[in-house]
Amino acid sequence: MADFDDLLAANRSYAETHSGPQEAPANTGVMVVTCMDSRIDPLPMLGLELGDAKVFRNPGARVTPQALEALVLGVHLLGVDRILVVPHTRCAMASASEAELQRRVTEAAGTDASGQAFGVVEDQEGELRTGIQQIREHPLIPAGVLVGGFLYDVDTGLLERLA
Repeated sequence: MADFDDLLAANRSYAETHSGPQEAPANTGVMVVTCMDSRIDPLPMLGLELGDAKVFRNPGARVTPQALEALVLGVHLLGVDRILVVPHTRCAMASASEAELQRRVTEAAGTDASGQAFGVVEDQEGELRTGIQQIREHPLIPAGVLVGGFLYDVDTGLLERLA
């Protein structure tokens, strides 16, 4: 299957220098919820390396039920005691309406996507603050866990704390 040959070749090169099994806990106690956008490289963005943090990604860096599930597991089983939620500037999920994304996907897919919800973010800062509140109030996330909301600027690489 030639479709993945380039990635498998890159993996073989990676495996030659791979340091072996890592322990599961986050070495720094950090977990990041961020967007799936390929302009975000969460570990170097925070001065971290492989094994230092847990990362959960989804479109728009939303605090979804799946994100909360990952956070609860991270806190109780993987040594997480600091959580960062990091949406970013120029995010497609925050700059288009649900109808616009459905239209664009319909055009690209050639199939009606009007029934597909994409969870657009109409108010990025408000959504971030709501997500931070959901995490802080979750019954399975202890009060001692530090939770912060930040906006990543894809043009400058800087984080701004918003919550």
